Amino acid sequence: MNRPLILALGAAALCAAPLALTGSAFAAATTKGASAAKAPMAADGHPDLGGFWSNATLTPEQRPASLGDKAVYTAAEARKMEANVVKEVEDGNKPTDPNAPAAATKTDTAGLRPEFAAAGGDVGGYNRGWLDPGSAVMRVHGEPRTSFITTPNGQPPARIPAATPAPGFGGGGRGGLGSFDNPESRSLGERCIMGFGRNAGPPMLPNGFYNNNYQFMQTKDAFVIEVEMVHDTRVVRLNAAHRTDGVRPWMGDSVGHWDGDTLVVETTNIPQIQQYRGAWKNLKVTERFTRDGKDRVLYQYTLDDPSVWAKPWGGEYEFYTLKGQIYEYACHEGNYALPGMLAGARTQDKEDATKKGGGN
Repeated sequence: MNRPLILALGAAALCAAPLALTGSAFAAATTKGASAAKAPMAADGHPDLGGFWSNATLTPEQRPASLGDKAVYTAAEARKMEANVVKEVEDGNKPTDPNAPAAATKTDTAGLRPEFAAAGGDVGGYNRGWLDPGSAVMRVHGEPRTSFITTPNGQPPARIPAATPAPGFGGGGRGGLGSFDNPESRSLGERCIMGFGRNAGPPMLPNGFYNNNYQFMQTKDAFVIEVEMVHDTRVVRLNAAHRTDGVRPWMGDSVGHWDGDTLVVETTNIPQIQQYRGAWKNLKVTERFTRDGKDRVLYQYTLDDPSVWAKPWGGEYEFYTLKGQIYEYACHEGNYALPGMLAGARTQDKEDATKKGGGN
């Protein structure tokens, strides 16, 4: 994890923890195993999706390559992973020595996940108490999944030859990670406009660190998703048509409709800076929300962009009930990282100019 990202994460506020099918197979699997009949009903006559939810988990979107086509952990493997988190929390919560030099790490990072080792050991990093990445393997219909993505190998499919290469970490912005020319060249997360990662989506994915919580609200005309991370709010207009004015709002243009007990949300007009693996201009994201009992919501997403992939693909996981509620994420009030980085870059510019000009 690089220093700019660590600094951006430092602006945060603390808060309260699938198998890609395509075409008709994906649609047919939408309600398989779901128990929407057991879920409470809303005033609009559909299953009630409202409430506070979380998608924090140990399961990544993309399956580790070492697991190959293994889509589900054994019960023993899942228990071992979850037990390891207990030790991770204990190690990460050890007090930081206030007299330690800036370059010192606060604890032995050998047993920590790489991203946590970086965040905890670097200047301005976190103790484990500030992190809430999830402590359980994601279950879908009770199965402990190895990934959200549901292609056979749990990896994104190959891009078509004509597609542009997928951007690297932090790609999609105008300036990239190494640019400090102006605020607009920095990421949306650093600027407190949108959260880092893809919490808001679509597709909506946990960021692996904290604030992976949501509130869903529904009426007969709208489905509203409030995202804890940077307090983003996506309004899905029900039984409406997509806008045709060419405007690309944050999180795209989302319209929805009910397909039986499943809420189907289709999003287009996604901004370039919110690209997903390089897809944005022609990208259509279809999300399906199905109440799976009283404390779970099955979430499935399909990515369709013929200019990038030969056919649609996607993934799935389950939101679970959040034991609590979300609060306002006050990012701007504590965001000292952005002016600090830009001020440091201007100082470096002056120093470089002095060296080139031979001045004082």
